Order: sequence, then structure tokens, then C-alpha cells
Amino acid sequence: MLIISDLTYRIAGRTLIEGASVTIHDGAKVGLVGRNGTGKTTLFNIIAGELSPESGTIDLKRGARIGRVAQEAPGSDTSLIDFVLAADTERTALMTEAETAADPHRIAEIQVRLADIEAHSAEARAATILSGLGFDSADQRRPCSDFSGGWRMRVALAAVLFTEPDLLLLDEPTNYLDLEGTLWLTNYVQRYAYTVVLISHDRDLLDSAVDHICHLSDGKLTLWKGGYSSFARQRQEKLLLQEKAREKVEARRKHLQAFVDRFRYKASKATQAQSRIKMLEKLDIVDAVLEDNVRQISFPNPKAKLAPPIVTYDKVDLGYDLEKPVLKRLTLRIDDDDRIALLGKNGNGKSTFAKALADRLEPFSGNIVKAGKLEIAFFAQHQLDELHPDETAVAHVRRLMPDAPDARVRSRVAQMGLDTNKMDTPARELSGGEKARLLLGLATFHGPNLLILDEPTNHLDIDSRESLIQALNEFEGAVILISHDRHLVEATMDRLWLVDKGTITPFDGDMDDYKRFILSGPGDADRAVKGDDQRVTNADRRRLAAERRTQLAPLRKRIQGIEAEMDKLRKLIGRIDLALADPALFTSDPAKGAKLSKERADAVRGLDTFEEEWLTLSAEYEEAEAAEN
Repeated sequence: MLIISDLTYRIAGRTLIEGASVTIHDGAKVGLVGRNGTGKTTLFNIIAGELSPESGTIDLKRGARIGRVAQEAPGSDTSLIDFVLAADTERTALMTEAETAADPHRIAEIQVRLADIEAHSAEARAATILSGLGFDSADQRRPCSDFSGGWRMRVALAAVLFTEPDLLLLDEPTNYLDLEGTLWLTNYVQRYAYTVVLISHDRDLLDSAVDHICHLSDGKLTLWKGGYSSFARQRQEKLLLQEKAREKVEARRKHLQAFVDRFRYKASKATQAQSRIKMLEKLDIVDAVLEDNVRQISFPNPKAKLAPPIVTYDKVDLGYDLEKPVLKRLTLRIDDDDRIALLGKNGNGKSTFAKALADRLEPFSGNIVKAGKLEIAFFAQHQLDELHPDETAVAHVRRLMPDAPDARVRSRVAQMGLDTNKMDTPARELSGGEKARLLLGLATFHGPNLLILDEPTNHLDIDSRESLIQALNEFEGAVILISHDRHLVEATMDRLWLVDKGTITPFDGDMDDYKRFILSGPGDADRAVKGDDQRVTNADRRRLAAERRTQLAPLRKRIQGIEAEMDKLRKLIGRIDLALADPALFTSDPAKGAKLSKERADAVRGLDTFEEEWLTLSAEYEEAEAAEN
């Protein structure tokens, strides 16, 4: 259990957290959300003991281990698998001692403990985690220094997952993952046996993997049950009720004040006026709802509609080494209204194809035909460094509008989603999200026919991502998207292309099908990839899905029943823990203390039994779903 009590933290005179309190029970999966800059990472640092609060306490169960991804990526010559295995310091120390121990009793103790922590299966578990994060068996034997920074951060993540801490803290874990790694991590967090608190702007992760949302706003922490969509709905309802309550109080206040102002100096009404003054003093103060609205993103539409296809590839080879092309014999077409998401693990060639499509990479062979007057806009995260650090957003746009009046230039900057107070800020002082907005606006400035986006959401918060979704859905041109954000893909894209085995082919199915395909292991990709003429219609897919749900309904109902019982037991254990935490209990009423201790032990045993049944039935359910597909 994690208990945060009356926590306050200030930095450079600015209050980030003030009087914040929250209780997170064992086994909970919690998404920590809040606008950028509200102090989410600072709170993680306080929980991990890296910062000391001004006041308040952080309480954890005695002996609880906290796990957090290292800030520096591993860069030694140690192999990936050995680096991950070394993260379990107890196992490493016991195995080292086992090689030199001579005392028979100590040897027995070591072997028993190694068996308890399942040391014999450690390498297999480490390999499974690394595989889920995108490292094949050959990669796992390579040194960490062979990999780039983003891939090394995956190794650091694998190491902390391998140690299975009692409290797992994950800060934006999907920023250095591709979609496949994100899907795997979502599934891993869902199944994780201990407590998880994660900071993320990935809405699908917050909807699928967590059972509570902890909202940090105005220095306070509020815990909401359910995923992000449930939180957003509940919070909006609460804000509406709060605003209605404020309006009623203000109307009452206005009415009373009007009476007082009219009659307070009239002798015959003096007593009544005084009575109403007292009523005014007792009226509750209901704060006004202050919504920190996010400025909308918008993209200018194409100046002219082009006849399809706007791009065709015929037997095209792409890459960086003529002897080893990344993509071979590509034959495909893109129409003027296509919305295509590129799927496939990092390194398979998604960004290579995007660069070639944007004329930033020449093909080795084959024929490419593009429509006349085709305007292409390309956005990739690495382009953030291409902004002129000393120039303001207005200066960047001025380059594209040299003769326009200042008001018109600023209007275009506003359309990019930058606040007025940020327009004259040098680019180097803008946040990552503000830089991304500016770069998106510059890339699409002339109204492209084809918009290519390579991981556009890494620096955008949830509200900004929703604004991007709206902008893409209103945009009238074609879009090619590479993103690890499943919610963005599902909300904006119509077609899925799989980049795999050196080629690009249509993926037959939706994102649920792709998730099952990824989590089922390598398998045979051919069963999921077909030509357009073999594509299952949406009506067929819905019908098949309905049949699957009907067949699996009884099993799913039992699983839900078990989940409900587990939730009840967790709440019971939490209440008992609060009672047992009272130091006077065993002195004032030892019989009650003993009774509560027994009830807790019974509840824990019951929870363990339900968890075992839940794991068994969940595996059966997933196998049945996979078999149906």
C-alpha cells in the first residue's frame, strides 16, 4: 500500500504540490495524469526518495521494493540478457556465493532461496521481456553499446520489469517504444501482480492497463476509479455540477445582498437586514470552474484536388545500402483521400518508406509516379532540432510570409495552436509540445495533398493529442501515419499496412486483430496479411466478432465475477490494514486486533485462490479468442 499524506513541495518559490493526499492499495494499476508541468515526475522523485518534501509523508509497506527505469540508458559491453539478469541483485549475489560456499547449511539455504525466487527460470523470463520489447534472440546476446539511445532505454525498462518490484513507477514508458512494444507493455501491465503507477499521455494505455486514475491538478491529488475515458466523463460531470452549484449560490448571494443594500439603513427592516447579512456570511464559497483549454491544431486543406492515384510504386527498392535494401520490390498506390497507418516493428522500414515518400531518400530501383503539383508535408520527431533556437514562432512563420502584415502572421501562428504569450518566445525556450505544434504548422503551411506523420505525439499531452485527432479528421488530403498511439490510429486511419519481411502489404483486420497478432508471437504473418481482393468486409468482421462474443460470454462472465470478488477482498484488506495501523488497537482491544489479523489472513488466502483461478480462466479465454481468429 502507498499512502501519501498532506504532501507539500515547492521549487524556486513555485508550489507544485500542496497538501496532497491519496491512498493506493496493493495490486492497483494507477495512471497519474495532469497537464505538463504540474509536477507528476517530481511526485515520482519524492516517492522514490530522490527528493524530500517540504511537509507531509510517503508511507509504503515495510520492505516494499520500488522499481523505476534508470534515467541513463545502459551503454556498456555487457550483453542485453546479462544486463537484465544483473538487475536482480539478490539472485546475482546468491549465485556468486553459491560458487564459493563451503558450509553445507549455507549451501542449502542458498539453494532454497534460489528455488523460492525461481532463479532457474530467470533467463527465460528475461528473454521473454526483451522479446516483447522488440529484441530477438540474436539481439539479446549483443552488447548494450551496439544500440542507439532509444533502444537502450528499452533495455533499462526490461531490467526494471524483470525485478518485479512491489511498486513499479513508469514515467512515459511508451515514448521510446513502437506500437508493437506499446501493445506488449499494455498487456504486461494488465497482468502485473503488484502495484503500478504510471505517467502517460497514451490514452489507450490509460484505458486498457489501469484500474484507477490519479489526477494531479492545482497541487492536489484526486483518485478516480476506472480508466481514462471513465475519469474524463466523471470529472466533466463533477465540473458541471460544481458550476451549477456555484451559480445557485451566487444567485442566492445576489438576492440577499440586494435586500441588504436596499433595507439595511431602514429602521423597520434593520433586523431582517442583519439576519440576511448573517446568511451571507454563512453561504458556502464554491470555486468557479476554470478550464485550462488547449488551443486547437488545424491544418490548411489542399489548394487543389488531385485525381487518384497521387502516388504509385512499381517494384521499388529502398534503403541505405545498395547491397542490402531495407524494402524490396514495393508495388502499391496511394489515393487522394487515403488514411493509412504503417504497422511493424522499429527497424522494419516504416521511417525509410516515409522518407522516400517525402523525397528525402532516393530509390535504388523501380518506378515511382507522382501526380503533378503534388504537395507533400513531412513531420518527424527528429526535426524538432531543425528549428532555429534563437528565433520566435512569429519569426519562423515570417520566413514563409515575408510581405504579410504582422497581424496576419500572428493569426497563422495562432492556427498552429500556440498561445499569444508564446508567439514571441525563442524556440529553445518552448516546451517539446509547443515545438511540435510549431513544426507541424510549418510543415503543413502550404496546404499539402499528402501529409506524412512519423511519431507526431511524443511531446503532446492527452488534450493536445485529441486536438490533433480533430485536425486530422477535418483535413481533406491523404495521410500516412507512423505512431505508437493506438487511440490516434483508430480514431483517424481507415487502412492498415504492415511493414515486415522487407515489404509492405495490407493488414487484414483492425487494431484488435493486430494486437492479437503481435501478442500471439511471431507466427505466420501471411495469415494476417492479404491482398485488397481478399479483404473481409466491416460487416463480416462485426458479424464474426459478435459470434465470438456469444460463444465466449459464459467464460467472460465468470472472469468478471472473479474480478469483482477480488476487488471486494482488496477493499476488505485495505480497511483491515487501516484498522491494524492504529498502534493503540492491541492495547485497548487485543481480542479485536487478533480477530482482524485472522480476517486479514483469510482474505489474503481467498484473494490468492481467486487470482490463481483468474489467471487460469483468462488464459483459456485468450486461447479461445486466438483460436477463433
